[in-house]
Amino acid sequence: MRSTLTFLRDRRTTLGMSDIKVGLIGGSGLGAAMQNEIAGHRHEVETPFGRPSDAIIETEWSGLPVHFLNRHGPRHLLNPSAVNYRANIFALKQLGCTHILASGAVGSLREEIAPRDLVIADQIIDKTRRPSTFFENAAVHVEFAEPFCPVLRQILLECREGAESAHKVHTRGTYVCMEGPAFSTKAESLMHRLWGGDLIGMTAMPEAKLAKEAEISYALIALVTDYDCWKPHTGDAALDPFKLLNEIIGHLKDATANAIGLMKRAVEAMSTRREELANCPAQHALRLAIWSDKSKISNEDRQRLAPLWMKYFQ
Repeated sequence: MRSTLTFLRDRRTTLGMSDIKVGLIGGSGLGAAMQNEIAGHRHEVETPFGRPSDAIIETEWSGLPVHFLNRHGPRHLLNPSAVNYRANIFALKQLGCTHILASGAVGSLREEIAPRDLVIADQIIDKTRRPSTFFENAAVHVEFAEPFCPVLRQILLECREGAESAHKVHTRGTYVCMEGPAFSTKAESLMHRLWGGDLIGMTAMPEAKLAKEAEISYALIALVTDYDCWKPHTGDAALDPFKLLNEIIGHLKDATANAIGLMKRAVEAMSTRREELANCPAQHALRLAIWSDKSKISNEDRQRLAPLWMKYFQ
């Protein structure tokens, strides 16, 4: 791992077209599938927030450097509340990632969003209670009205045709992120529908917010595994929990295959649109976000978080 000072010498103040590096975060199902598929250099990364979920695998897709991280770690041992989101995003930043395509399994809160569909989420409601900022000793307020990068979302939408051969790819959706690891009560599920939620999951936050703080553009592909408990199960799955579990696993495997194909097409498209990617809004998220008097921020904190904000102290 390069030192912070080396990182700062190498890093340009303004992102150039040749600097694009893509982080891929695999969630339930997709994480294990991608880990079996991707081969490359393994980075064992240390961060000020501890170690990430797993080694980060570096390879190349369509001429772009790609860094893959399995969010739940080997054999899915990390439940959503146990994932070290800060270490994961910081590690990808240290490795130079500028854009992230993430995946996550979700339940559907809408009849029209069916199991095995994919959703390119556009909004989020955060119900988690996890550490959600890198900047514990400074007042840093990133703009978060649009939690998912509009440029990456547009690329995913343009690349969705192949993934719609069997199941639909929805162009928008509000993701309700709950703490977990238990699933919702029926009352909560009905409440989330009244709030305007379309999807229920446990991992998009604080991941998306931390990516914005790290000035990494972030987009999410949601993989629909089932309907949340607002809609009762029917048939054999309603009577036999093992059949229900097998049904959900089948939905996840099918959605995973479609999501991997969509990610690959999106990275291929990204390789031809580097100038557009260099100007994503997240790339300058901290420019007006540091409200603290910079002269009063300790040198220790400046150095500890150097990959995130040191360019604003120069």
